Amino acid sequence: MPNRRFSLRNRIFISMIFLVVVASILIASITIYQYNEQAEDYHVNRLERKEEAIKSSISYELSRQKDLPIGTYYLPIILNNKLNEISDIHNLDINIYDLEGKLLRSSHARFGRDTIDNNLSVDILNKIRNNSNHRMVLPKIAPDGKKFRSSYSYIVDKKFKPIGIIGVPYLQDNSFQDEELKEFLERLSLVYILILLIAIIIAYFLSKYITKSIESVSRRMQQTDLDKPNEKIKLEDASFEIFGLVNSYNKMVDQLEESAIKIAQVERKHAWKEMAKQVAHEIKNPLTPMRLTVQSFEHRFDPTSPDIKDKLKEFCQSLIQQIDTMSSIASAFSNFAQMPYPRKENLNVVEEVKLALDIFQEPYIFYYPEKKEIFASLDKVQLTRIVTNLITNALRAVKAEENPKVEVRVLDSLNFVTIEIDDNGVGISKEDATKVFEPKFTTKTSGMGLGLSMVKSMIEANNGEVYFESEEGKGSYFTVTLPKN
Repeated sequence: MPNRRFSLRNRIFISMIFLVVVASILIASITIYQYNEQAEDYHVNRLERKEEAIKSSISYELSRQKDLPIGTYYLPIILNNKLNEISDIHNLDINIYDLEGKLLRSSHARFGRDTIDNNLSVDILNKIRNNSNHRMVLPKIAPDGKKFRSSYSYIVDKKFKPIGIIGVPYLQDNSFQDEELKEFLERLSLVYILILLIAIIIAYFLSKYITKSIESVSRRMQQTDLDKPNEKIKLEDASFEIFGLVNSYNKMVDQLEESAIKIAQVERKHAWKEMAKQVAHEIKNPLTPMRLTVQSFEHRFDPTSPDIKDKLKEFCQSLIQQIDTMSSIASAFSNFAQMPYPRKENLNVVEEVKLALDIFQEPYIFYYPEKKEIFASLDKVQLTRIVTNLITNALRAVKAEENPKVEVRVLDSLNFVTIEIDDNGVGISKEDATKVFEPKFTTKTSGMGLGLSMVKSMIEANNGEVYFESEEGKGSYFTVTLPKN
């Protein structure tokens, strides 16, 4: 299957749609990323606010204590009754540890005891101690797969001396943000679909508009023909680039016309030279025997000879014959130079071809008409000459064959009639194939080489076409197509 590339119009269309789709995907990806970042920041800030509020509540309770000294040992006793209350107020679990990381007191865990560390690791204690804020946040995952964070920081007395560690496990619930994100993406998808439909419409008309000028230039270039005048391209609303292309094409058209005129002049001059040479050559052929005949008669002329009358008659007949030959040569060149305008009449082509074939007596000429009657508006004389010339050439081609055969067919189509002449003769070489219809071309030792050239001229005068296929040593196949009207 041939490799077909996308046209420029399709490339522009696909590129614009691709850009819209990619832009939509990027915007959706950035939106999801931004939502996740905002949700992350929200939970971090919320945990920090909650932790500060819980520590403020604990500091308040410690400041009210007058019966017991404030210290690590008495810390769970002081907060025994208030810890659950503070936990309920802030809706978070609270764990109290001593400075060695041992759990002293805990409120009721809302999402499992597994979220509570009975003892803090040395690593956590070192991070709290070494941090400038004496605080650290540890991300964790609960057994049920839920994400939560545990924040650890010091509980200080009135003199800001650490007396314990508070641990606040915070469940990261993103259900609300996820629901909002889902609703937003649904609305965004509807907008994207609408934008995509609009983009498809705009891309279609825009690509059509952009490539309209290029298609016009391309179509005109395809119609460019050296054998006929070419029209220039006129585009009023072309872009700068297309305008440059159009100017280049119009300049090329001017150059082609100039070149065609020069070539035509050279060809006409050459044709007349060749024609003059051919005429001179053909006329010289009968002049030579005429000269020899006159010289021979002059040397042998004897007025007293008893058969002088017979010799004079023979001499006159020889001269007349050579004069007739020269006359036929002149007529042939005259007919070639001025092909008469066809006088068309409604003819039964099957019958006319048969009449043209009747003058030939060769038994190996076979006629195969497709129908008994095929009518067309043609010049009767020219049709006969076309068939006669082609058959004559075919007979010469098969003359040396052991089993010669020339087949003639007349075929009917809707608006045309086709005449096919097929022979099994010597064929035409590839070198000679390009010269077959040229004037003065011939492969015979005699003749002027005008037959096929005149045939082509008569066929074209009747708005028809002629072409052939030939293989050297196997024969030739000529096809003449003529319009019915």
